[in-house]
Amino acid sequence: MKIQAGEIYVGISRCLTGDQVRYNGGHKKNVLICKTLSQYFRLIAFCPEVESGMNTPRPAIQLRQTATGIRCVEVNHHDHAVTDQIVTCARQQHDWLDHLCGYVFKNDSPSCGVTGVKIFHRNNYKPVGTGLFAQYIQDHYPMLPVAEAHQLSNPHQLETFIQRVYQMKRSRNTRQRGGIPHGSRLQAST
Repeated sequence: MKIQAGEIYVGISRCLTGDQVRYNGGHKKNVLICKTLSQYFRLIAFCPEVESGMNTPRPAIQLRQTATGIRCVEVNHHDHAVTDQIVTCARQQHDWLDHLCGYVFKNDSPSCGVTGVKIFHRNNYKPVGTGLFAQYIQDHYPMLPVAEAHQLSNPHQLETFIQRVYQMKRSRNTRQRGGIPHGSRLQAST
């Protein structure tokens, strides 16, 4: 992908754009989000499951608590983990991730959910997890504004997200110019 100077880039879970990349061959197109955000930003659609080499359709996956920590495994074959595959894929994306000013994730996804992703342990689950790719983004880009699709159906939250993306772009521009953001104060050394 060629990055254009002056563009404001926002990552988005590819299924939200209507691409049929979900495990069942479907999508979760969100017309409101795509239409609204594309008026302001250039959207970069990405599916870590597909980009890591998984087929569509494919076996469903879930986060599962194991003796060695939380792993991402196939729902019907807990011994078939795809954790390393997804994390390795995430590590290979810095060429475009470094240019993002925001990210919209598909909620509840074991790869892209930000909060409340089900973590299974034996026959029970708790909705307390974060998807592998979303966790990677938050760990490596902690200042990046992120939101889940369901949050942006609220007009106030959508507006707030748009403002945070613009703030991120302004902050990046200031750092690239080597300037100090307006309103910042320098501490005098003694």
